[in-house]
Amino acid sequence: MKAKIDLITIWTDNIKKMKNFYNKILGFKIKNDLGEYVEFENEGVRFAICLRSVVKEYSKEFSKESRGQSFELAFPCENSNDVDKTFEKLVSMGANPVHKPQNMPWNQRTAIFSDPDGNIHEIFSDIKND
Repeated sequence: MKAKIDLITIWTDNIKKMKNFYNKILGFKIKNDLGEYVEFENEGVRFAICLRSVVKEYSKEFSKESRGQSFELAFPCENSNDVDKTFEKLVSMGANPVHKPQNMPWNQRTAIFSDPDGNIHEIFSDIKND
């Protein structure tokens, strides 16, 4: 095994709602739509969503209800003003606001929103680049 991530897949019970969110709200173009699995165009790591029922066939462990936040996707913005504008735009389009833009001690301006399944995601910009 290589110590390299090649694909990030978000498991969901509502593929239609999640596909719409990542395509229409976040702007990811669909590369491959197989109904239960949707892969999006993305530079670097491949990115997809997949119906949770697909993996339930492998083990009963996947039938258990998932709890808590296990990961976060972080999306870069051009500058601090872009973080604020992007956050407002995403919320107006249907993203769930979690934390409004704020300057953080690690010299970034960040804001947090969630997708329809409640997965949290961050938008950010380095403050020193402003």
